[in-house]
Amino acid sequence: MPPQVLTPDPLRATLVMVAPGTPLRAGLERILRARTGALIVLGEGPAVEPILSGGFQIGEDFTAQRLSELAKMDGAIVLSQDSSRIARANVHLVPDPQIPTAESGTRHRTAERVAKQTKVPVISVSQSMRIVTLYLDSTKYVLEEIAAIITRANNALQTLERYKQRLDEVSSTLTALEVEDLATLRDALNVVQRVEMVRRIAGEIEGLVTELGTEGRLLSLQLEELMGGVEPDRQLVMRDYLVPKRGRSFDTVLRDLEAVSAAELLDPLNLARILNCSATTEALEQTIQPKGYRLLSKIPRLPAQVIDRIVSKFGVLPKVIAASIEDLLGVEGVGAARAASIKDGLARLAESSILERYL
Repeated sequence: MPPQVLTPDPLRATLVMVAPGTPLRAGLERILRARTGALIVLGEGPAVEPILSGGFQIGEDFTAQRLSELAKMDGAIVLSQDSSRIARANVHLVPDPQIPTAESGTRHRTAERVAKQTKVPVISVSQSMRIVTLYLDSTKYVLEEIAAIITRANNALQTLERYKQRLDEVSSTLTALEVEDLATLRDALNVVQRVEMVRRIAGEIEGLVTELGTEGRLLSLQLEELMGGVEPDRQLVMRDYLVPKRGRSFDTVLRDLEAVSAAELLDPLNLARILNCSATTEALEQTIQPKGYRLLSKIPRLPAQVIDRIVSKFGVLPKVIAASIEDLLGVEGVGAARAASIKDGLARLAESSILERYL
């Protein structure tokens, strides 16, 4: 089965409801073991009522046992939107037959049409193939076995570790080059590219963790540890190298970056255009001076507001590094102790980054 990409928020919210450890997932597992099959509508109300025919009212709290017992009847089961209550059972669903469907089985065709017509999640449990399929509007998502998802997630974590290691390497190289005032636009774009790759892999793992429910706690902790600091670094490097342009705010640029395809992400000229930089091959090799947000953020206990004022006063990182304590005292919020801390911090960062690069 090819990997499924988890993107829409409504789909993710529905997968949380059917994740391992939830009452609904327990009910689905009981149905699979009983080999009875089922058609379950996750919602009631004005959108669903017109397509319901026959059946009987239940109005009881949801339990996995009740769901599996009611699934032994031929009709569909209607749950409340949060799946906490069983509303109706043995219902005949009558969606619009003109709604297109790519499914062949009667149960799956009905489920897809109901989901498209009502915009309500519908679950189809195949009696013969023992497959649970979730339909939401035009999205079809097949729930995999827990063991298969865990295997995929572990493989993805290994890939993430490799990409994160490479990100740390290019980020350290960029720091050393910035200190020496030798950084080029290509060096900065390498970091932007790697950060975005890491974020996309992490996004896929987040989807798998969501689908695993209680079985994904350990994976979630590993993912959190690997991604610690990635998002702040992403924003800092973007602020360092983004060229201000009227009509394109910082948030707009971040959204444009998230929207690029995998192929476009590999093109440094395309990334340069997103950052409003000169998008030519020659420009990629020219030295470029960062504003200093990323390096200043590495100094302990230096507030973000003070960093903003320092960048606003000096403009670029080389001027910040060259600034004397007297120059730093001219920045609001910087006293003698903080000025000395900034000078010492920058000196230590410069020394460690250069040593790390050349040793």
